[in-house]
Order: sequence, then structure tokens, then C-alpha cells
Amino acid sequence: MNSLLWISFASTVFAQSAPEKVEMAEGLNASGKIYVVVVVLLVILSGIILFLFRLERKLNKMEKKNSQ
Repeated sequence: MNSLLWISFASTVFAQSAPEKVEMAEGLNASGKIYVVVVVLLVILSGIILFLFRLERKLNKMEKKNSQ
């Protein structure tokens, strides 16, 4: 089982070794819009992380209150 995991990992590494040019990414990078995309993704990701963190705190408070 472990060797199968290593073989599948090695195949994905070798599959990524031949980079192909992505036209959309080149266009966004050339025009500077790639930074806007990265910022938007970071804002969305940080919002999700913040939401989950607050939800976990609320659940912990409710569990403590319920156990008492």
C-alpha cells in the first residue's frame, strides 16, 4: 500500500515537470491583473478562516454552557 502511494506521488511530480504555458495566466500577469485575483482569493480565504474560527469559539462556549 505504501509503495502504491509513492508511485502515485512520483507520477504526479513527473507529470508537472513539463510546464505548459497557460494563455489566461500569461495575459493576467502581463496586464497586472493577477495581483487582483490573488488579493480577492486571499480575502475570500481569510473570510472563510475567520468565520470558521468564530464558529468554533461559539460552539465551545455552547458546549461548556451545556455541560454545566
